[in-house]
Amino acid sequence: MLESLSKIKIENPVDLIISQIRELIGSGTIKPGEKLPPERKLAEHFGVSRSQVREAINKLRFYGIVKVLPQSGTVVSGLGITALEGLITDILKIENSDFNSLVATRILLEKEACRLAAINRTEEDIKELELALERYEEKLGSEDQAVEEDLMFHIKIAEAGKNSVLKSLMMIITPDIVKSFIKLKVCDENNNRKTIAEHREILKMIVEKNADGAIQAMDSHLSDIQKISLVNKN
Repeated sequence: MLESLSKIKIENPVDLIISQIRELIGSGTIKPGEKLPPERKLAEHFGVSRSQVREAINKLRFYGIVKVLPQSGTVVSGLGITALEGLITDILKIENSDFNSLVATRILLEKEACRLAAINRTEEDIKELELALERYEEKLGSEDQAVEEDLMFHIKIAEAGKNSVLKSLMMIITPDIVKSFIKLKVCDENNNRKTIAEHREILKMIVEKNADGAIQAMDSHLSDIQKISLVNKN
């Protein structure tokens, strides 16, 4: 009897906020260049906390769907990345059965991003990577997790590689993988120290313009992720 019943998925309020805002943008109710209501008003309207609204806005900003302008508020950036993100999410569905393939795809993208970064990076890219790594380490110094900071370091690697398509794909795929790892309790103090050391080695290879070394450093960094995905699959 139980086998015939489907599991009930309780959606996160943040995801519901994002979904509704994306629907407004996709339908044209909110157009590129227009401002979203202030956090306080959105929180009151949705019946959620301001911190949940802020988290939703940060995710939308991370994907490039909105941008936060000083003294102007949150402005809609455009529709292209929204359509792309929605399309790929609908195709993948990010269920357990897809997780291993998703990780394998991330590894391919990350290794290529590292290779390109070591070849194409500029001095400005190095500064951005150093800053991203610094913010990641600072966050871990005060909290157990630094998910957005971790993601940003990897995105900065993709930016340094000068391949915008690769960067967009990483921005879509990587957050869902990280979310699953948090559920599996991958983030702990020992793993955090290990991750910092691995990030530093990746940056070192990019600074030295050592493409092969960058690939190897990224491969080593993601080896635990691959092992965990295989265990999760089985």
